[in-house]
Amino acid sequence: MLHPLPRSAAIVVFLSFASAYFLSALIRAVTATLSPLLTQEFALQARDLGLLAGGYFLGFAATQLPLGTWLDRYGPRRVILSFLAVAVLGCLAFSMATSFSALMAARVLCGVGVSACLMAPLTGFRRWLSPQAQLRANSWMLMTGSMGMVASTLPVQLLLPWVGWRPLFWGLAALTVLAMGLIAWRVPRWAPAEPAESTAPPVAPGYGEVWRHPYFRRMVPIGFCSYGGMVAMQTLWAGPWMVRVAGYTPAEAATGLFAINLCMLCTFWAWGLMTPKLFARGWTVDRLITHGLPISLGVMALIVLLGEQAGAWAWALFCVTSTFVSLAQPAVAMAFVPALAGRALSAYNLVVFAGVFVVQWGIGLGVDLFVGLGWTAPAAFRAAMGVFLLCSVLSYAYFRVAKSHNATQTPTP
Repeated sequence: MLHPLPRSAAIVVFLSFASAYFLSALIRAVTATLSPLLTQEFALQARDLGLLAGGYFLGFAATQLPLGTWLDRYGPRRVILSFLAVAVLGCLAFSMATSFSALMAARVLCGVGVSACLMAPLTGFRRWLSPQAQLRANSWMLMTGSMGMVASTLPVQLLLPWVGWRPLFWGLAALTVLAMGLIAWRVPRWAPAEPAESTAPPVAPGYGEVWRHPYFRRMVPIGFCSYGGMVAMQTLWAGPWMVRVAGYTPAEAATGLFAINLCMLCTFWAWGLMTPKLFARGWTVDRLITHGLPISLGVMALIVLLGEQAGAWAWALFCVTSTFVSLAQPAVAMAFVPALAGRALSAYNLVVFAGVFVVQWGIGLGVDLFVGLGWTAPAAFRAAMGVFLLCSVLSYAYFRVAKSHNATQTPTP
């Protein structure tokens, strides 16, 4: 059952959560900008860089199952504040790292610390906002994340000569503390369920009901490959591709990443405006993904074919056309009763970020493998992306043929 917030209170709550999600996205994506510096300072190979970037998602994914249970039990405010304290420690540890293993450990800690920054607000929105407003809030929360990714590119590149990458993480730790204060001040406490809710069929503990849900299972492969792949490219591999395949300088690659993330920001803003109108006209999430996701598959095929000629514009187009699959997240939440929303969201987020980790590390392994066989760097990158494309096509095929007879096709309260 909904417990709607007044409009003014809902805006303040959204902005409070958005401040933390902005920082989490900045922390997540900044390795793409820092990759030339880290590669040089720590003598990293492609597989090391992929593992380092994926370490964030490894820590992120490791918390998702307990996170969902805690969100349903204790509420978004209490849970996100506890996790953000870990993020502060992770940023400080990263700034002091002197070896790859220390960098990796700190990166995992950062992933753990910010792992509630999207799931906490989405869990609250399931109770505090109407179904259409939930879709809009989801898109605009992702837009906020794109703002963080924009900030992680050209602004960070311009700041690095002045402060260096280690003090940058001191500043991120301080800003995270400020976001914690805003959330503690403005986000409401988790109210217990009303008596009307207690008369509903009891919700079983654990995740069995979530994993067995046909709609959830139908969305798993595209969440793993397509959604996870979009994040993996946006936060890591688009940058090295521009440098090692398209011949960009590090500064040009940072500018390219800035443009990519700016395009993503505008796209999520547009989704927030359009989704309520599209749903009113019968365009369900399933229908949008069915027609939209093949476009991103075609763009990835074009990137593989063009090779050196596929620069920032191609990656921007790929990421923008992949955003159709981001609509799956609120749709999965609305397929379950509010008492299961935290677990459903966290379980799906686990799928997505496990996919990010596998794609980021897997492409790094693939590039090193093909280079070890004597291939040039551009050819190795194209081959690794070709394998990713094949996996994405197979995941889309499963989405099209899988049954979801008890799926929620329209938003439900």
